[in-house]
Amino acid sequence: MVVGDASLDIDLLIIGAGPGGYVAAIRAAQLGQKVIIADKGKFGGVCLNVGCIPSKALINAAHHYESMQHAADFGLSAENIGVDFGKVQEYKSSVVNKMTGGVEMLLKANKVQMFNGEVMFINENEARLFNDQEAPRYRFKNCIIATGSRPIELKPFPFGGRILSSTEALSLPELPKSLVVIGGGYIGIELGQMYAKFGTKVTVLEGADTILPGFDKDMSQLVVKKLKKSGVEIVNGALAKGAEQSDKEVTVTYEVGGEQKSVTADYLLVTVGRRPNTDGELGLDLIGVNVGERGLIEVDEQCRTNIKHIFAIGDIVPGAALAHKASYEAKVAAEAIAGLPSKVDYKCIPAVAFSDPECASVGYTEKEAKEKGHNAKSSKFPFGGNGRAVTLNGADGFMKLIHDADTGLVLGAQIAGVEASNMIAELGLAIEMGATIEDIALTIHAHPTLGEITMDTAELAMGHPIHTLAPKA
Repeated sequence: MVVGDASLDIDLLIIGAGPGGYVAAIRAAQLGQKVIIADKGKFGGVCLNVGCIPSKALINAAHHYESMQHAADFGLSAENIGVDFGKVQEYKSSVVNKMTGGVEMLLKANKVQMFNGEVMFINENEARLFNDQEAPRYRFKNCIIATGSRPIELKPFPFGGRILSSTEALSLPELPKSLVVIGGGYIGIELGQMYAKFGTKVTVLEGADTILPGFDKDMSQLVVKKLKKSGVEIVNGALAKGAEQSDKEVTVTYEVGGEQKSVTADYLLVTVGRRPNTDGELGLDLIGVNVGERGLIEVDEQCRTNIKHIFAIGDIVPGAALAHKASYEAKVAAEAIAGLPSKVDYKCIPAVAFSDPECASVGYTEKEAKEKGHNAKSSKFPFGGNGRAVTLNGADGFMKLIHDADTGLVLGAQIAGVEASNMIAELGLAIEMGATIEDIALTIHAHPTLGEITMDTAELAMGHPIHTLAPKA
């Protein structure tokens, strides 16, 4: 590469190589753009390196360990069951390496130029890319900013030592005997429950009156039941005040019901949300990109900022901080740059918590549907009425289907139960295609599968359920 002030011409500069950035790069390259993508960290971003993928690998390992401990439930016997957490971490790392290696392979195959380093805007048409070896300058026709987010750090709980963010919690060299989690959202619950299954004594401090606040309470209560079965202590209405740590433990003070309390553990995990990466030395203020008070960039329906050839996607724009939302916006932005009429439509973005049981939702809740003017009805089918769920020892759970009673249109769904994360896709497709409950009920679902729950719930909504009783009028 040329080093100096002579600018190199490029069609599209993408800043950030997470699930937003790398997807945008591939789609733009498919559409004939000459693309360079830059990231100061590892390609694949937070999701593949220190987020979605490694956490699910550890959750999977924890689930297997728990299943082995309860082998007798299935008439099996197992002895000397133990955990080599170093080996568990090796398994997690192997999964991460496969996924990140796949991303780099795909970028290369699509002739996307990759740069490992930082970016600084010079003006709205030029940027300096730099690392310890080089500092090329690029002139670009368009730019997509996809810099993602980072864990929020609270002043009373600065990250370091025994105080962890989700990043450090995924790479502990040893299995902690005890762990305090501040925040009962999906990250805190997923990681807390994972460690609990491995035998860690976990305490969750949550300020609200329930965990997993993004899901209906009847869903989160199923997770609470399983957490308590694993020995997890949940303190609702708790206000964390401060922490003192030594080289071996950390003591957290908190207030609940006006009373001061404390709890001591090996580690403290703080999971109170994420902050958009729009500060720092990128230079958004220099070129005049509008950034709101919360650090989010306002964009239009094509992910375009106030500067028409600069786009922003993912965690740095308003909306849920979800990897699949970022990937969706990435394709919209890349296609808009290529002149296609693509626009975002967020009506059926699924949300998933990989808790146990899993929780997933898409579309409207019954309350939201009514607020939108629909004659909304809700139908709830138990997992206990499904043969496959019972064979998986997953009878605890349900599907809730929301439809318009006048038109039959599917408006939303919530699922709490085994494999809810995979089941929600069919309901998202139904909403996207404008399907009715009759369309789902008339679709032949294979037996015995969890997918039959969707059919059964639709039949229940129509008033003629087969595998449960119709509610009394």
